[in-house]
Amino acid sequence: MRGASRQPGRRPLVILLLAVLAAVLATIVAAQAGGALASPGGGKMVAVGAENEYADVISQVGGKYVQAGALLSNPSTDPHTFEASIAVAREVGGAQLVVQNGLGYDSFMDAIESAAPSPGRTVIDVQRLLGLADGTPNPHLWYDPATMPRVATAVADALARIQPSHAAYFRANAAAFTASLGPLHAAVAGFKSAYAGVPVAVTEPVANYLLAALGADNRTPWTFQADVMNGVDPSPQNVAAQRALFTGHKVKALLFNKQVTDALTQSFVTLAAQNHIPVVGLSETMPEPGYDYQSWMLATVHDLRTAVAGQ
Repeated sequence: MRGASRQPGRRPLVILLLAVLAAVLATIVAAQAGGALASPGGGKMVAVGAENEYADVISQVGGKYVQAGALLSNPSTDPHTFEASIAVAREVGGAQLVVQNGLGYDSFMDAIESAAPSPGRTVIDVQRLLGLADGTPNPHLWYDPATMPRVATAVADALARIQPSHAAYFRANAAAFTASLGPLHAAVAGFKSAYAGVPVAVTEPVANYLLAALGADNRTPWTFQADVMNGVDPSPQNVAAQRALFTGHKVKALLFNKQVTDALTQSFVTLAAQNHIPVVGLSETMPEPGYDYQSWMLATVHDLRTAVAGQ
């Protein structure tokens, strides 16, 4: 959705109100005092990924020693309408490891962590991990093929500090995760070799990092993408420029965010189809079940290749 469901600058998810924060803090403190947030049976560490793609990496690296949960995991709903609840806050409050995206995408995490500080909690902020400035305009960091190997290594290092006796296990799993991205990297290289410079359009910059790696030419004006992403009505000039990409057959595919649609974005999906331009649907959070991060990204590359190959 657009409008009220988003905030300028893609500071999108609903931050806890002060009253909720107070209730959350009280609940967590009481639960901690009563031992309700202890690790699950079998000595597994509790970890949380703000988004399910990060939780998936935690699970792959942590293996049998970690219980990983995700807060944003429904690919059928707009992730920007997420509201942190007391149940969510308790889950974060009881975690020994948290991985969050940063860049304002999941700023509700900062509110929860501030409300329930814990010296035993390790937080990996992917924005900070990658050394990105606060003003970085595109927060969809997981669509960059270079991001998750660094996340996996950071997760392994964090888990090794929490359970040093299993450090070799975690680091071996992280290495295996990185190696398992080989087919994705091969698919990216193959696409770039065959279709470098292929013109495409987008409704918003969900997959822009991946498109850059693929060597695709994103013809949609950045200001149009940013406006749609931030829930701002694009200018008439940008709307006309976007329409011309389809009516003038200037692009070979349209990529749209199927989790976040409105009348405007749907009109471009319809216009592309009317002009026989393939449409590729993307999701911000990882589709479940049946996918892990590797297969999700690989399927996205294959879907785009199929689309442009038919033109």
